Amino acid sequence: MLIHPWDAPRSDTEWQQWLAGHDFGQLAVNGLPGEPPHVQPAHFAYEAGHGPHGRVITHLARPNPLWPALEADPEVLLSVVDDYVYVPGPWQAPPDTPPEHGVPTSFYAAVQLRCTARIVDDPEEKAELLNRQVAHFQPEGGSAPAAAGEAPFGRMLSGIRALCLEVTDVRAKFKYASHKPQEVQDKIAHGLTERNGPRDAAAHTHQLRRR
Repeated sequence: MLIHPWDAPRSDTEWQQWLAGHDFGQLAVNGLPGEPPHVQPAHFAYEAGHGPHGRVITHLARPNPLWPALEADPEVLLSVVDDYVYVPGPWQAPPDTPPEHGVPTSFYAAVQLRCTARIVDDPEEKAELLNRQVAHFQPEGGSAPAAAGEAPFGRMLSGIRALCLEVTDVRAKFKYASHKPQEVQDKIAHGLTERNGPRDAAAHTHQLRRR
């Protein structure tokens, strides 16, 4: 992922706060020799307090075909992209330039976490990690906790494998034209507000925040 200096996060706090509200991504695992990579969509919970870059916890079904590849190479990439919009060319036209000469582009926020994966099969640890993940998505409660050997979920633990992903590197990008002249940024902001399409409000918020 190309990251220009003006698109880079201002601090770790910026990408961590964004990631806290974007907990669905794609886990990319190197394929076995001669095979393409595995790309698995998944909900996950990011925990910043574990190690220098934090960790990710998730789980997948035991029949998932990516396990042999993951066991062969535990180095993975978790990619999260959201708040993306298409920006029409006329919005980006520089001052004193015909609108039709403006170059269209995409705005988006993206975080890529390079991780070392650890597969968890121990029933007690699986239950603990599963409960942590459920607590992240369901802080109001309402579901019985998972416990090895106990109803209602204990017998189902054998059907999943948990993953602890130790984050070893982070690449983050917030592409919202913060390097453009103020007049162009104003025109883009006005266009996003007027269009008011899916994700336009989120993109507008990023754009104003990063000016």
